[in-house]
Amino acid sequence: MSSRGMLTVDELKEKVASGEIDTVISAVCDMQGRLIGKRVVASYFVDHLLGHGTHFCTYMLGTDMEMNTPDGFPLMNWESGYGDYLARSDWSTLRHIPWLVNTALVFGDAVDEATGELVPVAPRTVLRDQIEKTAALGYTPMMASELEFYVLRDTYEEAHAKGFANLERSGWYNEDYQLLQATKVESLYRQFRNEMNEAGVPIEFSKGEAAPGQHEVNIHYADALTSADRAVLLKHGCKEIAYQDGYAVTFMAKPDHTWTGSSGHIHVSLWDSYGELNRFHDRAAPDEMSDAMRWFLGGLMACARDLALLIAPNVNSYKRFASASWAPVNIVWAKDNRTCGFRIVGHGGGLRIENRFPGGDANPYLAYAAVLAAGRHGIENRIVPPPAYRGNGYLAKGVPRVPRSLYEAIETWEESDIAKAAFGEIVHEHYLNAARVEQATYDSIVTDWERERYLERG
Repeated sequence: MSSRGMLTVDELKEKVASGEIDTVISAVCDMQGRLIGKRVVASYFVDHLLGHGTHFCTYMLGTDMEMNTPDGFPLMNWESGYGDYLARSDWSTLRHIPWLVNTALVFGDAVDEATGELVPVAPRTVLRDQIEKTAALGYTPMMASELEFYVLRDTYEEAHAKGFANLERSGWYNEDYQLLQATKVESLYRQFRNEMNEAGVPIEFSKGEAAPGQHEVNIHYADALTSADRAVLLKHGCKEIAYQDGYAVTFMAKPDHTWTGSSGHIHVSLWDSYGELNRFHDRAAPDEMSDAMRWFLGGLMACARDLALLIAPNVNSYKRFASASWAPVNIVWAKDNRTCGFRIVGHGGGLRIENRFPGGDANPYLAYAAVLAAGRHGIENRIVPPPAYRGNGYLAKGVPRVPRSLYEAIETWEESDIAKAAFGEIVHEHYLNAARVEQATYDSIVTDWERERYLERG
């Protein structure tokens, strides 16, 4: 599927000279999955930064959701002086951004300028490392995201002013596949589809999801790094477009305990080193699933608990996992069964695994990296998955379950030899500290629920 909107460096120079582009965004993804960076005057970017890149403070890769500077990150701290990293432009990602006036964007890799080496804990670096390790086995990972979100009639400012309570969703009944309900906000959804396509993020379709005001956008598959770039840009861009139209969009896994959670399903298959042949497909094998596919699936299942921290990164992530909620809880697999954590879909060259555990809040780079690390572990150790589950996966007995809380995910990550081997000590400890900071912050907060429950009656 072609990607419109992509630019070469020469095309950027031409558009800057003609005045079609006057701003270039140099963007890096932080640990929380957000785009950070600088807006650069386009002429200055072309004249001075093409061969270098832009700088950003090291603390951006060692912070929490509130941009605090917690202790426990050896690579960035007050003792080091919080210097700079370099955002080295990846020119294959240069693109026009149609929803921003005369603007282009390029993703950067976080680099230690003194050594020229990639910063190991940067999410894009973490994914690059797993892609390289998968390539060493002779495979090119192809991946894609399905991202669910809620559209709110409150703007972000209005939501903040009312304490993020009593939020008004864009609909009032289940929107799943409902064309009439979706039509009411089609002006926004149409912008998501068309402007993402114009920004080099090829969209296949959008559809209503299983709750009022909930929607889903599906991105066409690509190699793993390209696909993760697309998913990050879609989440960022949808928020900007919605803001411009007087709406707010949230990819939060569970915005309210009475709402259906928002998923971020990941589709994956392994192709040959040329990216031409799907190595998951074997016409002669049972269910046409090759040994590589079965072993990859076995690895996903074996590592699902160990690597949950990269799939479900914060306290709220685990509130999405509930029985009969369209979010999986049990680590079982089946063909075309949405009650299972791993769903086999597609046929022939389109045969693939759908990992249904990630939520809309997952950092695509880290979630993709976890999928590849787990699958590679399965292939290297020839892990055979259990038989396909038959029936309602929510009722499965005697099978492992996804962690019930961030606490449990922290424990499994901390103790996991698989996680340490797959990602290395630096990355393992960095994200362990980030999760501990998040959990400790949550534990210190008194919530509205506590006041309602205990203020009078406690």
